[in-house]
Amino acid sequence: MTKDEKPKSKAKEYIESIIIAILIALFIRTFIVCAYKIPSRSMVPTLLVGDHILVNKFIYGVKIPLLRKTIIPVKEPQRADIVVFIYPNDRSKDFIKRVIGIGGDKIEIKNKKIFVNDTEFKDSYGIFSDSNILPQSMQPRDNFGPVTVPKNTIFVMGDNRDESLDSRFWGFVDLKDVEGKAFIIYWSWNRDEHNLRWERMGNLLH
Repeated sequence: MTKDEKPKSKAKEYIESIIIAILIALFIRTFIVCAYKIPSRSMVPTLLVGDHILVNKFIYGVKIPLLRKTIIPVKEPQRADIVVFIYPNDRSKDFIKRVIGIGGDKIEIKNKKIFVNDTEFKDSYGIFSDSNILPQSMQPRDNFGPVTVPKNTIFVMGDNRDESLDSRFWGFVDLKDVEGKAFIIYWSWNRDEHNLRWERMGNLLH
């Protein structure tokens, strides 16, 4: 330090440190990883109400905030990925579902059984809470399609197949609206019993 330089005050150093920390946190939250809380039963048993998860935002590429334009592509969502996305019918909300179909896939549901490109989609994640099978004329929950997933979109469903508002009801998710891939439960609170679910914390999501 030369004679003409004045030492920084402690207050100025603290302020600069806080600003830098905030900028780093905002950068991480915007482009790398973000935390979300599960508010509904649509992904039971994979995700329970009160689970807090981390979402990898970088895995599907770096997007310009607000414009939703990908400037650094990495990869696209794959079947069975658990993704967080902007809900098409209310862009103020984020939804979380599992990818069932990607662009070009033919999707059809027959009596609760999912078919992708005419092959039964057998996954170990889906559960059914209602044994009744509803006709397609009533609603698309148990019988749907066939439809072809448009390019640059995905078809998503909740693991709790009978209690999920998903692509069967409101359509496809644009890839630009996908926020990221859920990868771990870092905290879980059982609001009914008012206690922590210790056994769920640290669980990786598949």
